[in-house]
Amino acid sequence: MRVAARSALAVLLVAAGAGHLTILRRGFRIAVPDWATRLLRTDKDTIVVVSGVIELILGAALVALPRERRRVGAAIAALFVAVFPGNVHHWRTGRDVPGLDSDAKRFARLFLQPVLVAWALWSTRR
Repeated sequence: MRVAARSALAVLLVAAGAGHLTILRRGFRIAVPDWATRLLRTDKDTIVVVSGVIELILGAALVALPRERRRVGAAIAALFVAVFPGNVHHWRTGRDVPGLDSDAKRFARLFLQPVLVAWALWSTRR
């Protein structure tokens, strides 16, 4: 069961990462809070691209580095925690992004984040 969950997580990360770099890139910029650009001293597009690259790397690492799966799982969980403020910003501003085109969907998305964190940690335990 954990192997299937890990594999599905890897696919999710690679797909999301690819989306950040391609067709969903513009939409994901909407979810980046303005304060994040000031804190990181960069623009929204760079934040989206870097987060996409990180997702691709973590998705690949989940498959390619089985001996490091606990560390990779912890890194994935940390990524999911790090992007949560963007989810909150997105919900509070009420702006549409790909797949989240209503207040109800944006609000529900907030409750998915802890599930993703738990999924990353559970699926990478030995």
